[in-house]
Amino acid sequence: MAILKIARMGHPVLRQVAEPVQDPTAPQVHALIRNMIETMRDADGAGLAAPQVHVPRRVVIFHVPEDRAGETEESAPTPLTVLINPVIEPLTEETELGWEGCLSVPGLLGAVPRFTNIRYSGFAPDGSRVERVAEDFHARVVQHECDHLDGILYLQRMTDMSLLVFQEELRHGPPEAMREPTEEETEPV
Repeated sequence: MAILKIARMGHPVLRQVAEPVQDPTAPQVHALIRNMIETMRDADGAGLAAPQVHVPRRVVIFHVPEDRAGETEESAPTPLTVLINPVIEPLTEETELGWEGCLSVPGLLGAVPRFTNIRYSGFAPDGSRVERVAEDFHARVVQHECDHLDGILYLQRMTDMSLLVFQEELRHGPPEAMREPTEEETEPV
């Protein structure tokens, strides 16, 4: 296995639409997946798309750690998942703003609106069909990684660029637009 170099914002591979994988069971696809897993773990990421490691193919990996999981089955902790040629179907028009970072945009976080409930499908490395419903962070990470397959970075999904911050600056608290109102602010006048 090898730790691969991660493409950063501005590299052409991150702006192009990735090609479908013809055979999910091919040895070179399995080698790519092993290297992506090693790279994601080394970078301490929650997900990684093949274009981020300079391979313009429709492959993503992700997991939902316990500290990012919700209370429903669709948002529960999810072990490492490999998804080849994924397709996403929103199951609601409802979106929610949430903080996202990206291994290709190091040091920054942005508040990104994402669908709260999706169905995704694709193929596992053994060629079997994968289909799941996802909510909350699970839905967010899948949408984020699949955007990479279409040449989209999370910044392009942001609706308020004042909510783009350096990660280290969040120690001072979130920007006003993302701050929860205090009890006094929610009392009727």
